[in-house]
Amino acid sequence: MWSADGVRQSRPFTTSKRLLAAIIAANPRKDESGNEMLIDITERASTRLKELMVKDSNPSLALRVTVESGGCHGFQYLMSLTNMSAVSAQDDTVFEASNGSGAKVVMDEPSLELLKGSQVDFTMELIGSQFKIVGNPAATSSCGCGTSFDIKP
Repeated sequence: MWSADGVRQSRPFTTSKRLLAAIIAANPRKDESGNEMLIDITERASTRLKELMVKDSNPSLALRVTVESGGCHGFQYLMSLTNMSAVSAQDDTVFEASNGSGAKVVMDEPSLELLKGSQVDFTMELIGSQFKIVGNPAATSSCGCGTSFDIKP
């Protein structure tokens, strides 16, 4: 970007995302210290989930996030769209974005234990768009594409 007098001006680049404190909509869980296990949902993830719910005419649509062993770093994130009717009242915890969008994220207890304190985001990059886990406090390292991670011993 150039000013009127021909001086090059820098434009600030930011990757910051607005975090929404997720509300526990169903089946709250506590860790071994007695603290609630929580996640955050970014504004981008909430907006994208809302768009998908509208496009599919399905207000019961939710993003399911699970962790399985595998990948190049020991554990991998798996994400899929699910219907709330497929959510287990006993095994799953449901988080809802606090902005009133109705966007929901579902996690089973073992996955939530590994993901507590992290954020669900939606990224748009040259290689494609995807939901992504960022800021996972349990991860010590991750692969370049961000779908696999290693945990603290």
